[in-house]
Amino acid sequence: MTDNAATGPVAPDFVSAAEDRPGEPVAGRDIAALLAIMERLRHPEDGCPWDVEQTFATIAPYTIEEANEVADAIARGDMDDLCEELGDLLLQVVFHARMAEEAGAFAFPDVVGAVTAKMIRRHPHVFGPQRVRGAGLAQAQWAAIKAVEKADRAARRTAAGLPPEHASLLDGIPGSLPALATAVKLQDKAAAVGFDWADARLMLAKVREELDELEAEIVAGERDAAAGELGDVLFGLANLARHIGTDPEAAVRRTNEKFRTRFGFIERALATAGRDPNTASLEEMEALWQAAKAAEAADTGEPSADR
Repeated sequence: MTDNAATGPVAPDFVSAAEDRPGEPVAGRDIAALLAIMERLRHPEDGCPWDVEQTFATIAPYTIEEANEVADAIARGDMDDLCEELGDLLLQVVFHARMAEEAGAFAFPDVVGAVTAKMIRRHPHVFGPQRVRGAGLAQAQWAAIKAVEKADRAARRTAAGLPPEHASLLDGIPGSLPALATAVKLQDKAAAVGFDWADARLMLAKVREELDELEAEIVAGERDAAAGELGDVLFGLANLARHIGTDPEAAVRRTNEKFRTRFGFIERALATAGRDPNTASLEEMEALWQAAKAAEAADTGEPSADR
Protein backbone atom coordinates (compact mmCIF):
# COMPACT_ATOMS: atom_id res chain seq x y z
CA MET A 1 0.00 0.00 0.00
CA THR A 2 1.27 3.48 -0.86
CA ASP A 3 0.21 6.74 0.73
CA ASN A 4 -0.67 10.02 -0.91
CA ALA A 5 -0.51 13.07 1.35
CA ALA A 6 -3.33 14.79 -0.52
CA THR A 7 -5.82 11.94 -0.81
CA GLY A 8 -4.89 9.53 1.97
CA PRO A 9 -4.10 5.81 1.69
CA VAL A 10 -4.58 4.23 -1.72
CA ALA A 11 -6.73 1.09 -1.76
CA PRO A 12 -5.04 -2.21 -2.69
CA ASP A 13 -5.66 -3.60 -6.17
CA PHE A 14 -8.03 -6.30 -4.89
CA VAL A 15 -10.29 -3.57 -3.47
CA SER A 16 -10.39 -1.47 -6.62
CA ALA A 17 -11.14 -4.64 -8.60
CA ALA A 18 -14.69 -4.43 -7.18
CA GLU A 19 -15.24 -1.52 -9.55
CA ASP A 20 -15.33 -4.06 -12.37
CA ARG A 21 -18.44 -5.66 -10.84
CA PRO A 22 -21.44 -3.33 -11.33
CA GLY A 23 -23.54 -2.91 -8.21
CA GLU A 24 -20.78 -3.87 -5.79
CA PRO A 25 -19.72 -1.22 -3.22
CA VAL A 26 -16.27 0.26 -3.76
CA ALA A 27 -13.79 2.03 -1.50
CA GLY A 28 -14.41 5.75 -1.16
CA ARG A 29 -13.90 8.79 1.07
CA ASP A 30 -17.62 9.38 1.58
CA ILE A 31 -19.53 7.77 4.48
CA ALA A 32 -21.96 6.35 1.92
CA ALA A 33 -19.23 3.96 0.76
CA LEU A 34 -18.81 2.53 4.26
CA LEU A 35 -22.57 2.23 4.75
CA ALA A 36 -22.87 0.35 1.43
CA ILE A 37 -20.05 -2.01 2.38
CA MET A 38 -21.64 -2.80 5.74
CA GLU A 39 -25.03 -3.38 4.11
CA ARG A 40 -23.36 -5.83 1.72
CA LEU A 41 -21.48 -7.61 4.52
CA ARG A 42 -24.73 -8.07 6.45
CA HIS A 43 -26.70 -9.39 3.45
CA PRO A 44 -28.36 -12.62 4.68
CA GLU A 45 -27.81 -14.51 1.43
CA ASP A 46 -24.45 -13.50 0.02
CA GLY A 47 -22.85 -11.40 2.74
CA CYS A 48 -20.02 -12.42 5.05
CA PRO A 49 -21.17 -15.32 7.28
CA TRP A 50 -19.28 -13.95 10.29
CA ASP A 51 -20.71 -10.44 9.94
CA VAL A 52 -24.22 -11.78 9.41
CA GLU A 53 -24.25 -13.78 12.63
CA GLN A 54 -23.09 -10.91 14.86
CA THR A 55 -25.35 -9.16 17.37
CA PHE A 56 -25.10 -5.99 19.46
CA ALA A 57 -23.78 -8.08 22.35
CA THR A 58 -21.10 -9.87 20.33
CA ILE A 59 -19.88 -6.66 18.67
CA ALA A 60 -19.80 -4.56 21.86
CA PRO A 61 -16.42 -5.92 23.06
CA TYR A 62 -14.87 -4.98 19.71
CA THR A 63 -16.30 -1.47 20.04
CA ILE A 64 -14.61 -1.07 23.42
CA GLU A 65 -11.37 -2.52 22.07
CA GLU A 66 -11.32 -0.12 19.11
CA ALA A 67 -11.94 2.87 21.40
CA ASN A 68 -8.99 1.77 23.53
CA GLU A 69 -6.81 1.42 20.44
CA VAL A 70 -7.71 4.99 19.47
CA ALA A 71 -6.58 6.14 22.92
CA ASP A 72 -3.37 4.13 22.56
CA ALA A 73 -2.54 5.71 19.18
CA ILE A 74 -3.09 9.16 20.70
CA ALA A 75 -0.85 8.33 23.66
CA ARG A 76 1.90 7.20 21.29
CA GLY A 77 1.46 10.25 19.06
CA ASP A 78 1.16 7.96 16.02
CA MET A 79 -0.97 9.84 13.49
CA ASP A 80 -0.90 7.01 10.92
CA ASP A 81 -2.25 4.57 13.48
CA LEU A 82 -4.75 7.14 14.75
CA CYS A 83 -6.21 7.55 11.26
CA GLU A 84 -6.60 3.79 10.91
CA GLU A 85 -7.97 3.26 14.42
CA LEU A 86 -10.53 6.05 14.01
CA GLY A 87 -11.69 4.26 10.88
CA ASP A 88 -12.02 1.02 12.83
CA LEU A 89 -14.02 2.83 15.51
CA LEU A 90 -16.26 4.41 12.88
CA LEU A 91 -16.85 0.94 11.45
CA GLN A 92 -18.16 -0.12 14.85
CA VAL A 93 -20.70 2.72 14.82
CA VAL A 94 -21.80 1.78 11.32
CA PHE A 95 -22.04 -1.90 12.31
CA HIS A 96 -24.33 -1.16 15.27
CA ALA A 97 -26.43 1.25 13.21
CA ARG A 98 -26.86 -1.34 10.46
CA MET A 99 -28.07 -3.99 12.92
CA ALA A 100 -30.49 -1.47 14.42
CA GLU A 101 -31.81 -0.63 10.96
CA GLU A 102 -32.39 -4.31 10.24
CA ALA A 103 -34.33 -4.54 13.51
CA GLY A 104 -36.43 -1.52 12.55
CA ALA A 105 -35.16 0.52 15.49
CA PHE A 106 -33.12 3.30 13.85
CA ALA A 107 -30.55 3.82 11.08
CA PHE A 108 -27.23 5.61 10.69
CA PRO A 109 -28.86 8.93 9.62
CA ASP A 110 -30.82 8.85 12.89
CA VAL A 111 -27.56 8.49 14.83
CA VAL A 112 -26.09 11.48 13.00
CA GLY A 113 -29.29 13.47 13.38
CA ALA A 114 -29.49 12.81 17.11
CA VAL A 115 -25.90 13.78 17.86
CA THR A 116 -25.90 16.89 15.66
CA ALA A 117 -29.12 18.08 17.28
CA LYS A 118 -27.64 17.38 20.70
CA MET A 119 -24.46 19.31 19.99
CA ILE A 120 -26.40 22.34 18.75
CA ARG A 121 -28.80 22.15 21.68
CA ARG A 122 -25.98 21.88 24.22
CA HIS A 123 -23.99 24.78 22.75
CA PRO A 124 -26.40 27.73 22.66
CA HIS A 125 -23.37 29.95 23.38
CA VAL A 126 -21.98 28.92 19.98
CA PHE A 127 -25.03 28.28 17.79
CA GLY A 128 -27.55 30.54 19.52
CA PRO A 129 -27.87 34.12 20.75
CA GLN A 130 -26.18 33.42 24.10
CA ARG A 131 -22.49 34.10 24.48
CA VAL A 132 -20.65 32.34 27.31
CA ARG A 133 -17.00 33.09 27.90
CA GLY A 134 -14.75 30.63 29.72
CA ALA A 135 -14.64 26.83 29.72
CA GLY A 136 -16.05 26.64 33.25
CA LEU A 137 -19.17 28.59 32.35
CA ALA A 138 -19.66 26.53 29.20
CA GLN A 139 -19.40 23.30 31.22
CA ALA A 140 -21.94 24.59 33.73
CA GLN A 141 -24.34 25.43 30.91
CA TRP A 142 -23.74 22.00 29.36
CA ALA A 143 -24.62 20.33 32.69
CA ALA A 144 -27.79 22.41 33.04
CA ILE A 145 -28.96 21.48 29.54
CA LYS A 146 -28.21 17.80 30.19
CA ALA A 147 -30.35 18.02 33.33
CA VAL A 148 -33.27 19.40 31.29
CA GLU A 149 -32.80 16.64 28.71
CA LYS A 150 -32.83 14.02 31.45
CA ALA A 151 -36.04 15.43 32.92
CA ASP A 152 -37.69 15.49 29.48
CA ARG A 153 -36.64 11.87 28.87
CA ALA A 154 -38.04 10.84 32.26
CA ALA A 155 -41.34 12.56 31.44
CA ARG A 156 -41.57 10.73 28.11
CA ARG A 157 -40.94 7.38 29.82
CA THR A 158 -43.62 8.12 32.40
CA ALA A 159 -46.10 9.10 29.70
CA ALA A 160 -45.34 5.83 27.89
CA GLY A 161 -45.92 3.81 31.06
CA LEU A 162 -42.27 2.82 31.36
CA PRO A 163 -40.40 2.56 34.68
CA PRO A 164 -37.98 5.35 35.64
CA GLU A 165 -34.75 5.13 33.67
CA HIS A 166 -32.43 5.96 36.57
CA ALA A 167 -33.02 5.82 40.28
CA SER A 168 -29.64 7.05 41.47
CA LEU A 169 -27.33 9.94 40.73
CA LEU A 170 -24.65 7.34 39.98
CA ASP A 171 -26.73 5.35 37.49
CA GLY A 172 -26.03 5.63 33.80
CA ILE A 173 -22.30 4.93 33.97
CA PRO A 174 -21.58 1.95 31.67
CA GLY A 175 -20.23 -1.05 33.52
CA SER A 176 -18.08 -1.87 30.49
CA LEU A 177 -15.79 1.12 31.06
CA PRO A 178 -12.28 0.48 32.38
CA ALA A 179 -12.36 0.37 36.19
CA LEU A 180 -10.30 3.54 36.71
CA ALA A 181 -12.44 5.48 34.23
CA THR A 182 -15.56 4.26 36.03
CA ALA A 183 -14.09 5.40 39.35
CA VAL A 184 -13.48 8.90 38.01
CA LYS A 185 -17.02 9.15 36.60
CA LEU A 186 -18.51 8.01 39.91
CA GLN A 187 -16.39 10.56 41.76
CA ASP A 188 -17.32 13.34 39.32
CA LYS A 189 -21.03 12.69 39.84
CA ALA A 190 -20.66 12.63 43.62
CA ALA A 191 -18.56 15.80 43.52
CA ALA A 192 -21.32 17.57 41.59
CA VAL A 193 -23.46 17.49 44.76
CA GLY A 194 -20.58 18.41 47.07
CA PHE A 195 -19.49 14.91 48.12
CA ASP A 196 -15.76 15.38 47.52
CA TRP A 197 -12.42 16.12 49.13
CA ALA A 198 -11.53 19.79 49.35
CA ASP A 199 -8.14 19.50 47.67
CA ALA A 200 -5.50 17.06 46.39
CA ARG A 201 -3.50 17.09 49.64
CA LEU A 202 -6.44 15.74 51.64
CA MET A 203 -6.96 13.08 49.01
CA LEU A 204 -3.26 12.18 49.17
CA ALA A 205 -3.58 11.74 52.96
CA LYS A 206 -6.55 9.43 52.36
CA VAL A 207 -4.48 7.35 49.92
CA ARG A 208 -1.74 7.01 52.56
CA GLU A 209 -4.38 5.88 55.07
CA GLU A 210 -5.63 3.25 52.62
CA LEU A 211 -2.05 2.08 52.00
CA ASP A 212 -1.57 1.58 55.75
CA GLU A 213 -4.74 -0.52 55.86
CA LEU A 214 -3.53 -2.54 52.88
CA GLU A 215 -0.19 -3.17 54.57
CA ALA A 216 -1.94 -4.35 57.73
CA GLU A 217 -3.95 -6.95 55.80
CA ILE A 218 -0.86 -8.12 53.91
CA VAL A 219 1.04 -8.56 57.19
CA ALA A 220 -1.93 -10.45 58.64
CA GLY A 221 -1.97 -12.74 55.62
CA GLU A 222 -5.59 -11.87 54.84
CA ARG A 223 -5.61 -12.23 51.06
CA ASP A 224 -9.28 -11.37 50.45
CA ALA A 225 -9.19 -8.39 52.80
CA ALA A 226 -5.96 -7.20 51.18
CA ALA A 227 -7.63 -7.36 47.76
CA GLY A 228 -10.43 -5.17 49.09
CA GLU A 229 -7.99 -2.67 50.53
CA LEU A 230 -6.06 -2.63 47.26
CA GLY A 231 -9.29 -1.68 45.52
CA ASP A 232 -9.69 1.19 47.98
CA VAL A 233 -6.13 2.34 47.21
CA LEU A 234 -6.72 2.29 43.47
CA PHE A 235 -10.06 4.10 43.86
CA GLY A 236 -8.31 6.71 45.98
CA LEU A 237 -5.51 7.10 43.43
CA ALA A 238 -8.12 7.62 40.69
CA ASN A 239 -9.66 10.35 42.83
CA LEU A 240 -6.24 11.89 43.40
CA ALA A 241 -5.63 11.89 39.65
CA ARG A 242 -8.95 13.68 39.17
CA HIS A 243 -7.96 16.32 41.72
CA ILE A 244 -4.67 17.08 39.97
CA GLY A 245 -6.33 17.14 36.55
CA THR A 246 -4.84 13.90 35.25
CA ASP A 247 -6.58 11.01 33.49
CA PRO A 248 -5.52 7.93 35.51
CA GLU A 249 -5.93 5.64 32.48
CA ALA A 250 -3.60 7.84 30.44
CA ALA A 251 -1.14 8.04 33.34
CA VAL A 252 -0.99 4.25 33.62
CA ARG A 253 -0.64 3.89 29.84
CA ARG A 254 2.37 6.23 29.93
CA THR A 255 3.93 4.21 32.72
CA ASN A 256 3.20 0.96 30.87
CA GLU A 257 5.01 2.30 27.83
CA LYS A 258 7.92 3.49 29.97
CA PHE A 259 8.19 0.03 31.53
CA ARG A 260 8.03 -1.59 28.09
CA THR A 261 10.85 0.66 26.85
CA ARG A 262 13.10 0.10 29.85
CA PHE A 263 12.57 -3.65 29.94
CA GLY A 264 13.35 -3.72 26.23
CA PHE A 265 16.64 -1.99 27.06
CA ILE A 266 17.40 -4.79 29.55
CA GLU A 267 16.59 -7.47 26.98
CA ARG A 268 18.74 -5.88 24.28
CA ALA A 269 21.68 -5.39 26.66
CA LEU A 270 21.51 -9.01 27.77
CA ALA A 271 21.14 -10.23 24.19
CA THR A 272 24.32 -8.36 23.25
CA ALA A 273 26.10 -10.44 25.90
CA GLY A 274 24.53 -13.61 24.54
CA ARG A 275 22.07 -13.94 27.43
CA ASP A 276 18.40 -13.34 28.25
CA PRO A 277 16.34 -12.41 31.35
CA ASN A 278 15.91 -16.09 32.27
CA THR A 279 19.66 -16.39 32.93
CA ALA A 280 20.21 -12.96 34.52
CA SER A 281 20.03 -12.22 38.22
CA LEU A 282 17.71 -9.63 39.70
CA GLU A 283 20.75 -7.53 40.61
CA GLU A 284 21.97 -7.55 36.98
CA MET A 285 18.57 -6.58 35.65
CA GLU A 286 18.21 -3.83 38.27
CA ALA A 287 21.59 -2.40 37.22
CA LEU A 288 20.46 -2.42 33.59
CA TRP A 289 17.17 -0.80 34.61
CA GLN A 290 19.12 2.04 36.18
CA ALA A 291 21.20 2.27 33.01
CA ALA A 292 18.01 2.57 30.99
CA LYS A 293 16.88 5.42 33.24
CA ALA A 294 20.25 7.13 32.83
CA ALA A 295 19.97 6.79 29.04
CA GLU A 296 16.50 8.37 29.15
CA ALA A 297 17.80 11.25 31.26
CA ALA A 298 20.65 11.80 28.80
CA ASP A 299 18.18 11.89 25.90
CA THR A 300 15.77 14.30 27.57
CA GLY A 301 18.25 16.30 29.64
CA GLU A 302 16.06 15.73 32.69
CA PRO A 303 16.76 13.34 35.61
CA SER A 304 14.21 10.57 36.14
CA ALA A 305 12.82 10.61 39.66
CA ASP A 306 11.06 7.23 39.58
CA ARG A 307 12.50 3.81 40.33
